[in-house]
Amino acid sequence: MTRLKMAVIGLGKMGLHMIQQAKQAELNGSIKLVAVCEAHEESLRNFAESHAEISAYSDYMQLLDEHEIDLLYIAVPPKFHYPVVMEALKRKIHVFCEKPLANSTEEAREMLKAAEQARVVHAIHFSMPHEPSVLKLQELVEQRSIGVIRKIELILQFPQWPRAWQQNSWISSREQGGFILEVGIHWIHMIQHVFGPITEVSSEVQYPDNAEECEHEVQAVMKLEDGTRIQLNGIAHFAGKERVSMVVYGTEGTIALENWEELMMGPVGQPLATVEVDESMGELPVLKHVIARIQGQPAKIYDFNDGYRAQLVLEALRNPEGNTIQISR
Repeated sequence: MTRLKMAVIGLGKMGLHMIQQAKQAELNGSIKLVAVCEAHEESLRNFAESHAEISAYSDYMQLLDEHEIDLLYIAVPPKFHYPVVMEALKRKIHVFCEKPLANSTEEAREMLKAAEQARVVHAIHFSMPHEPSVLKLQELVEQRSIGVIRKIELILQFPQWPRAWQQNSWISSREQGGFILEVGIHWIHMIQHVFGPITEVSSEVQYPDNAEECEHEVQAVMKLEDGTRIQLNGIAHFAGKERVSMVVYGTEGTIALENWEELMMGPVGQPLATVEVDESMGELPVLKHVIARIQGQPAKIYDFNDGYRAQLVLEALRNPEGNTIQISR
């Protein structure tokens, strides 16, 4: 089996995390990490000093010109996804991009079209549907364990934003940061994967006086294609604990996914109890699925179409127009 030559653009938290996964994949001979790119000089220098075997660049165009890359992983801030992805697709390189897909619906639409025309594997790093707790949740929903779904509640609460481990120059910006974008996009995608398309969005977003800063609060009502309501309550900068959770109310009971991974369920009128989740159900890391798809093997990936569908909802949430937005695809 020929090794896939892989490069990573962006050496932030996610880029370095993906490099560790790539190193694991190298052990089984499926890929070889040959080059990285990072605009921040100190980060690039620190990486290069400890990874002499990997070519290091500050210009992604130079990297692409000097290496024949099979797979490009892109972990730059959202507003830079479009130019990097489009250049890779022009060169017929398989693309694995961080979420959200783009910085606007227009960019996402163009990226999807270009990916389909390039006839390469195009994947976005949506990991929640691969998590064992979400796989179990999906199983319970499909079994109608809580009857017919009445309502879904999504709670995004952050005592501080950005969180202590998220300090960078863009994650608190209104242009390409904020918790709706960074965290909400995961849940938007997961909800559409498990429950079906979101077709209506009505939201109110509170922004600080500083026009450069991201949102502090969001209240929204969304609807699935079947009419099921999704109530979104999000807030940042308060005294208390972080909570990132989803509660699904059914005619016969309730399922809650608390703080990303704690799955709970109970019948109507009774308290919620922890649902035992078999950790072996997990399908992570996503990179192994991307590699398998490129090699023509069975794999579970979420492509740019999934990214575009999530982007439509994301932008409707972030840019309310004072009325309900119908989402056409």
